[in-house]
Amino acid sequence: MTAEWVAVATVNEMGRRRKLRVELNDVAIALFQAGGRVYAFADLCVHQDRSLFKGTLLHGKVICPGHQWQFDLETGYEADQDRCQPTYPVRVDDAGTIYVQPTPKRPEAAAEAEQEARA
Repeated sequence: MTAEWVAVATVNEMGRRRKLRVELNDVAIALFQAGGRVYAFADLCVHQDRSLFKGTLLHGKVICPGHQWQFDLETGYEADQDRCQPTYPVRVDDAGTIYVQPTPKRPEAAAEAEQEARA
Protein backbone atom coordinates (compact mmCIF):
# COMPACT_ATOMS: atom_id res chain seq x y z
CA MET A 1 0.00 0.00 0.00
CA THR A 2 1.37 3.40 -1.02
CA ALA A 3 1.25 6.21 1.52
CA GLU A 4 -1.07 9.08 0.75
CA TRP A 5 0.34 12.35 -0.58
CA VAL A 6 -0.49 15.42 1.54
CA ALA A 7 -0.41 18.99 0.18
CA VAL A 8 1.78 21.03 2.56
CA ALA A 9 2.66 24.26 0.72
CA THR A 10 3.31 25.87 -2.64
CA VAL A 11 6.59 26.66 -4.33
CA ASN A 12 5.65 30.37 -4.13
CA GLU A 13 5.41 30.12 -0.33
CA MET A 14 9.05 29.01 -0.20
CA GLY A 15 10.07 32.41 -1.55
CA ARG A 16 13.59 33.51 -2.32
CA ARG A 17 15.02 31.82 0.78
CA ARG A 18 14.21 28.46 -0.89
CA LYS A 19 13.16 26.94 2.41
CA LEU A 20 10.03 26.62 4.50
CA ARG A 21 8.99 24.89 7.72
CA VAL A 22 5.63 23.10 7.68
CA GLU A 23 3.72 20.73 9.95
CA LEU A 24 2.66 17.30 8.71
CA ASN A 25 0.67 15.15 11.15
CA ASP A 26 2.18 17.07 14.10
CA VAL A 27 5.73 16.57 12.77
CA ALA A 28 7.86 19.57 11.79
CA ILE A 29 9.15 19.22 8.23
CA ALA A 30 11.79 21.46 6.65
CA LEU A 31 11.36 21.95 2.90
CA PHE A 32 14.34 22.97 0.78
CA GLN A 33 14.42 23.95 -2.88
CA ALA A 34 17.58 23.38 -4.91
CA GLY A 35 18.32 22.55 -8.51
CA GLY A 36 14.68 22.84 -9.51
CA ARG A 37 13.58 20.23 -6.96
CA VAL A 38 12.04 20.31 -3.50
CA TYR A 39 13.32 18.11 -0.66
CA ALA A 40 11.69 17.34 2.69
CA PHE A 41 13.59 16.62 5.92
CA ALA A 42 12.48 16.00 9.48
CA ASP A 43 13.15 19.47 10.86
CA LEU A 44 14.92 18.37 14.05
CA CYS A 45 18.50 17.23 13.48
CA VAL A 46 19.32 13.67 14.54
CA HIS A 47 22.35 15.00 16.40
CA GLN A 48 21.02 17.53 18.91
CA ASP A 49 17.45 18.39 17.85
CA ARG A 50 18.42 21.69 16.21
CA SER A 51 16.05 23.04 13.55
CA LEU A 52 17.40 22.31 10.08
CA PHE A 53 15.06 24.99 8.71
CA LYS A 54 17.37 27.49 10.44
CA GLY A 55 20.35 25.95 8.68
CA THR A 56 21.97 26.75 5.34
CA LEU A 57 21.61 25.24 1.87
CA LEU A 58 25.03 24.88 0.23
CA HIS A 59 26.39 22.68 -2.56
CA GLY A 60 23.56 20.12 -2.43
CA LYS A 61 23.61 19.84 1.34
CA VAL A 62 21.61 21.13 4.28
CA ILE A 63 24.01 22.39 6.95
CA CYS A 64 22.71 22.14 10.50
CA PRO A 65 23.12 25.35 12.51
CA GLY A 66 24.17 23.41 15.61
CA HIS A 67 27.41 21.63 14.74
CA GLN A 68 27.48 22.12 10.96
CA TRP A 69 26.63 18.52 10.07
CA GLN A 70 26.04 18.42 6.31
CA PHE A 71 23.10 16.30 5.17
CA ASP A 72 22.88 15.30 1.50
CA LEU A 73 19.69 16.63 -0.10
CA GLU A 74 19.03 13.41 -2.01
CA THR A 75 19.60 10.91 0.80
CA GLY A 76 19.79 12.73 4.14
CA TYR A 77 23.18 11.03 4.67
CA GLU A 78 25.92 12.78 6.71
CA ALA A 79 29.20 11.34 5.43
CA ASP A 80 31.48 12.53 8.26
CA GLN A 81 29.18 11.12 10.93
CA ASP A 82 27.82 8.11 8.99
CA ARG A 83 24.25 9.00 10.02
CA CYS A 84 21.06 9.86 8.18
CA GLN A 85 18.52 12.56 8.75
CA PRO A 86 14.97 11.31 8.06
CA THR A 87 13.74 12.49 4.65
CA TYR A 88 10.31 12.30 3.06
CA PRO A 89 9.15 11.63 -0.51
CA VAL A 90 8.14 14.87 -2.26
CA ARG A 91 6.36 15.72 -5.49
CA VAL A 92 5.36 19.07 -6.97
CA ASP A 93 2.43 19.34 -9.37
CA ASP A 94 2.20 21.64 -12.41
CA ALA A 95 0.45 24.32 -10.33
CA GLY A 96 3.40 24.43 -7.87
CA THR A 97 1.67 22.63 -5.00
CA ILE A 98 4.15 20.65 -2.88
CA TYR A 99 3.02 17.22 -1.68
CA VAL A 100 4.83 15.13 0.94
CA GLN A 101 4.22 11.54 2.00
CA PRO A 102 3.87 11.40 5.81
CA THR A 103 6.04 8.29 6.15
CA PRO A 104 9.81 8.97 6.05
CA LYS A 105 12.08 7.09 3.70
CA ARG A 106 14.13 4.33 5.33
CA PRO A 107 17.38 6.00 6.49
CA GLU A 108 19.33 2.74 6.34
CA ALA A 109 18.55 2.42 2.63
CA ALA A 110 19.79 5.97 2.03
CA ALA A 111 23.03 5.29 3.88
CA GLU A 112 23.61 2.06 1.95
CA ALA A 113 22.96 3.82 -1.37
CA GLU A 114 25.35 6.64 -0.45
CA GLN A 115 28.09 4.22 0.60
CA GLU A 116 27.69 2.17 -2.59
CA ALA A 117 27.94 5.34 -4.70
CA ARG A 118 31.24 6.20 -2.99
CA ALA A 119 32.71 2.71 -3.53
